[in-house]
Amino acid sequence: MRILAFDTATPATVVAVAELLPGASAPDGPAVDLRDDPAPGTRPNHTRRLLELIEQALERAGWSWDELDRIAVGIGPGTFTGLRIGIATAQALARSRGLPLVGTSTLQALALPATAARPDLGILAVLDARRNEAFAAGWDAGSGPGRDVAVLPPSVLSPDALEKAASQLAPGTLAVGDGAVKFAQNLRRFGLLIPPEDSELHRISAVSHCRLAADLIPAEPAAVQPEYLRQPDAEIARRT
Repeated sequence: MRILAFDTATPATVVAVAELLPGASAPDGPAVDLRDDPAPGTRPNHTRRLLELIEQALERAGWSWDELDRIAVGIGPGTFTGLRIGIATAQALARSRGLPLVGTSTLQALALPATAARPDLGILAVLDARRNEAFAAGWDAGSGPGRDVAVLPPSVLSPDALEKAASQLAPGTLAVGDGAVKFAQNLRRFGLLIPPEDSELHRISAVSHCRLAADLIPAEPAAVQPEYLRQPDAEIARRT
């Protein structure tokens, strides 16, 4: 199964193409994995770079659109604008190219490489949600995203709530993601392990979205919707 996947839930724009069989733990052959990380203090480049990276990924793989079997898009949680750009692009491409579309969890994609690297440990995936909050989901050792129910379902948490969630996880749980780096002090006090800040385990890879998508049932493009978990800033400001 040849899959194109991308995610714009975070400041990074990530795109991959990979060939996988359902249930496979790794692509069947080389995968093309591309990303654009904006410079610190600058805005994400989703609008400008997403379609460019998609075309580059297909070109490097030597695939045409007709050779794809499905498209996968990260549905979050993440930023309102980023999710809207990614999902709208995926819906438009699926309709125009006549391809099945799958929505995949950004937190599951973040956790997947860590689960593969340390199957003996529980995994907590944490994204910086800004507003001094975190998006998080967790899995026990021996389970993992895409296969088992999370012991901590996707949630938006204050630092205190994140500490409470961490206190209920097994000591030695591996915490990954930019939110794990940001809230490292809160997590370490409950025995959670955090890789070095420059570890690849803190970065979302679109290949992980490909792996998740191989085992999911496609939906109508309109049925693939973002997992915001909270209201956008503009709506909060309006109500205030």
